[in-house]
Amino acid sequence: MWKGRFAQDTDEAVINFTQSLDLDWRMAAADIRGSIAHVRMLAHTGLLDAKEAETIEKNLREIAEEIKSGDFTPKVSLEDVHMNIESRLIEKCGATGARLHMGRSRNDQVNTTVRLYLRKELLGIWAGLEALISVLLKKAEEHADVVVPGYTHLQQAQPISMGQFWMAHAQAFMRDAKRLSAAYEAVDESPLGCGALAGSTLPLDREFTRADMGFSRLTENSMDTVAHRDHFLDILYFAAVFGGHTSRLSEDLIIYFTTEFGWVKLPDSFCTGSSIMPQKKNPDVLEILRGKAGQLSGALVDLLTMTKGIPLTYNRDLQDDKRSLFRTLDCLKGIFSVLPALLSQVEIDEERAGRGFADGLILATDVAEYLVLRGVPFRSAHEKVGHAVRWCLEQGRPMDKLTLAEWQALIPEAEEGLLPLLSPRRSMERRDTAGGTSPRQVRAQIARARERLAAYESEMAEYKDKLPDML
Repeated sequence: MWKGRFAQDTDEAVINFTQSLDLDWRMAAADIRGSIAHVRMLAHTGLLDAKEAETIEKNLREIAEEIKSGDFTPKVSLEDVHMNIESRLIEKCGATGARLHMGRSRNDQVNTTVRLYLRKELLGIWAGLEALISVLLKKAEEHADVVVPGYTHLQQAQPISMGQFWMAHAQAFMRDAKRLSAAYEAVDESPLGCGALAGSTLPLDREFTRADMGFSRLTENSMDTVAHRDHFLDILYFAAVFGGHTSRLSEDLIIYFTTEFGWVKLPDSFCTGSSIMPQKKNPDVLEILRGKAGQLSGALVDLLTMTKGIPLTYNRDLQDDKRSLFRTLDCLKGIFSVLPALLSQVEIDEERAGRGFADGLILATDVAEYLVLRGVPFRSAHEKVGHAVRWCLEQGRPMDKLTLAEWQALIPEAEEGLLPLLSPRRSMERRDTAGGTSPRQVRAQIARARERLAAYESEMAEYKDKLPDML
């Protein structure tokens, strides 16, 4: 495409080193759709006559069918998906096909193609995230009345509703939904018509192509448009944070599935065994999910590093901007192919979980708060209950089994009303502050989350309706 300027052919090693066909061929349909919008605009502005535009669009659609059927074999010598399609178009309709690229640079062409491709891909990612959140909300509702230990520092802290546990993870993924929505909004801009960096002297109508491709708005500055990759970074940031949330959920379930905890039961169909130890049931899927967080975080760092010091505007470094991005999209699809289905089959052994309450010490905070309500300053109450905990440990007495006389010997302010409060279930039910772990509050969280999820679903449906044909 630049042979007029050069006296020598490009070295074969350079061709192989600089090609991006292995990366960008997946965007063929998006590239063709962007070209169709460009051709329609050229006809609209009079730069092509109607017959030329009709011929080019007809042949572009035929090429799309050739690609879909596998009849089109791209050539590495043509470097990328864009030049392969343009070359095939010229083969099919000669000089008319050679008019396709007027008013366009590969800089704005590639940018347009990627944005078209990403819009569809992100809607697919949204579907996976929505399925994951929906499963968590269902599990939260199912287990709203189930009492399990809550932990800080991986040490027993206070009794909680298992529904509160599921909702804790659901809330994290709801924040990811907000980040994904913001990433989609960043992608949803039309760059076509920005040219190489400065726009064009031809009478291009950027608004026409924006509307034809269903983008919500135009990019504002031609130099910035071809130079920045912030919309990629927004996607990768979403993915990195999502990966951290997935890893934490996986780690929790792995720990609570161990024999030492044992109150989470994982489905056989999402576990594996050992090649030597017949008794083993390993949470391999969760472990692999936990490991994916490294890939997702690494992709973000990769692009941050790539873009940190290159000058305005386009530089060839950016050819590789999509490698980590596409690997990330593939990784996310893999996660969504297994995680919602796995979670839907997780069971909770409430009786086994209750064995962790055997010493009653998980109720110590309840005793301190009981004393606060009787006028004891919290620090004094904390110290008094701490002494009682130490006495229970020394005497081997479960705290929730002490008699009123024993309580009064340890804490004179204790009265008969303390004893009915000392059960894990009662403790969980009484934590009824907004966002707390009581079943009532858990169900309120579920209701609010479903409302927000429905709003995101409506937003994504509107975006889907705006996608052009062929995508």
